[in-house]
Amino acid sequence: MTTLLVIAKEPRPGRVKTRLTPPFTPREAAALAEAALSDTLRVVAATPASRRVLVLDGAPGPWLPSGFDVLPQCAGGLDERLADAFARCDGPALLIGMDTPQVTPELLTADFDGCDAYFGPARDGGFWALGLAEPDPALLRGVPMSTPSTGAVQRARLVGAGLRVRDLPCLRDVDTAPDAAAVAALAPHSRFAARLAGFTAAVSR
Repeated sequence: MTTLLVIAKEPRPGRVKTRLTPPFTPREAAALAEAALSDTLRVVAATPASRRVLVLDGAPGPWLPSGFDVLPQCAGGLDERLADAFARCDGPALLIGMDTPQVTPELLTADFDGCDAYFGPARDGGFWALGLAEPDPALLRGVPMSTPSTGAVQRARLVGAGLRVRDLPCLRDVDTAPDAAAVAALAPHSRFAARLAGFTAAVSR
């Protein structure tokens, strides 16, 4: 069975989702980040896995459900931190971030029979999921992160290594206010959608 990894930042004002400010305040942006992370962790908890791991920059809070191992992120760029997360896995692993609260257990149920890697592209040019049947940190190190070509470069790295890649649906990360509205519409019963609706209602009053 697969190890499920979630890489995340502690949702503290001024440290997360800064592109949501404005229109949201830093405290509201952090609250939205916490809701997205909570939704993501609940979905991971509901997905069959051999192990569930939160790779965290910061300290865990009441939003963390039971059943997760918490590991600190290493120093360095995002490519190094992702590589280090895979380096701590024995056997197949699937990694996601905290930016796609619309994710479902069906999307995260990875079966590596017939493939060596899973790749989930994001609409902003990055990727929201990466799965490896045999985790190899070298497949991530040196990939330029947070650029419009990040996903293309990462997928090309997998193909160039001779891996059979199974593509997941393209999802939208929550980075901006329009992203937040679009994602909430896709997951109307999520904590993220409820939190966003509360803030939007407060602004309209």
